[in-house]
Amino acid sequence: MELNLDDVVVSHNEEARRFETSVNRLLSLITYRRFPDRIVLQHTEVPAPLQRNGIAAKLTRTALDFARANHLLVVPLCPYVSNFLRKHPEYHDLVSPNDLQKILSR
Repeated sequence: MELNLDDVVVSHNEEARRFETSVNRLLSLITYRRFPDRIVLQHTEVPAPLQRNGIAAKLTRTALDFARANHLLVVPLCPYVSNFLRKHPEYHDLVSPNDLQKILSR
């Protein structure tokens, strides 16, 4: 399936504590727990028919941009988010030095 990411709109569902998007009636999401000074990114989920289209990356960027805008430290429990952070140094400042060292050493 060819997908234009510009058409994918990610919304922040605060009640469900997740960032989400629906494409072809399939829900993709990244869940989190929020604390006063940080956001724990727990799980990223994209249905199989939508995988490899950049949706997980768009969800992750949205969550990281939200963290930056709200001055929150990011705790990446989700393996996808950790892998994304490893490849995108522009977000390294959002992660504690200790967590960043763990991410980069993998």
